[in-house]
Amino acid sequence: MLFPVSGVEVNPLIPPLVALAVSTFTSMGGVSGAFLLLPFQVSILNFTSPAVSPTNLVFNIVAIPSGVYRYFREGRMNWPVAWVTILGTLPGLLFGALIRVNWLPDPRHFKLFVGCVLLYIGGRLLYDQTPGAKRKKAKIQEFEAKVQQRLAQVLKEAGHHVGQALPEAARVRTAAWSWRSVSYTFLGETFTFNAPALFTLALVVGLIGGTYGIGGGAIIAPFLAAIFQLPIYTIAGAALLGTLVTSVVGVGVYYGLAPFCPGQVVVPDLLLGALFGLGGVGGMYLGARLQRYVSGLNLRLGLGLIISGLALRYIVGFFVG
Repeated sequence: MLFPVSGVEVNPLIPPLVALAVSTFTSMGGVSGAFLLLPFQVSILNFTSPAVSPTNLVFNIVAIPSGVYRYFREGRMNWPVAWVTILGTLPGLLFGALIRVNWLPDPRHFKLFVGCVLLYIGGRLLYDQTPGAKRKKAKIQEFEAKVQQRLAQVLKEAGHHVGQALPEAARVRTAAWSWRSVSYTFLGETFTFNAPALFTLALVVGLIGGTYGIGGGAIIAPFLAAIFQLPIYTIAGAALLGTLVTSVVGVGVYYGLAPFCPGQVVVPDLLLGALFGLGGVGGMYLGARLQRYVSGLNLRLGLGLIISGLALRYIVGFFVG
């Protein structure tokens, strides 16, 4: 089947099956599959025009809404974190799209950029398995364990059952808001973060995401837990919502740039992106179900090696190709 926008000719079953396989394993490792689907499109499908970046964002638009809905329904959406993240990401996204169209239309240069992003993600996965990183992570895990114990106690006292709305104490509520800092309450405790710092982080992530074609949740969520010391339980929904909004706006930005880019294919291939997204929905579901049967250590090590190897291939190829 020929996809006219991208010029890709492939069996229509291949994109969803590839996304299904990729998302199943990456979601078990706590990482989005979008960053690996782009290299597949570039290197295997030979989809190298700037349109591949927004097409990759379509994957998020199709795959993420069900997860965001779950957080809405359970009262777990952290609006302070979500809004600061979104407000920072959007201008970065615009600049990222401009960089992709104006400075990285050449597939060779874009592959170098992709290699650098993948090297960071793969390197981080490998570093997380080192003794030093594990010692640092132990403090976070200890904090998270206390949060989970307190949450379980609150749910038990409230007689909460699966499918019911969360009790008031287990919901995330905004406490105070200013341009300098934002506070929210959860389980009777107040958590505060520096708004300008999170805005700046989101700006950088948005720039990378707009250029590459990812929402940025896989990059920003670890910083929220490790640097801002916010409970993972309270930031997962915000990171997911930020990724969704970024992806929707990102696709719109590329459509807006299209009239100013004659001779370039800039608009996304919606059909191809949607097929990847459908496979991603199934893969994320399977990953959640199968995670308990797979060693997290082996999975992260494997993902780290694969991603780092792919990154080095792109980077070395730029200099010796």
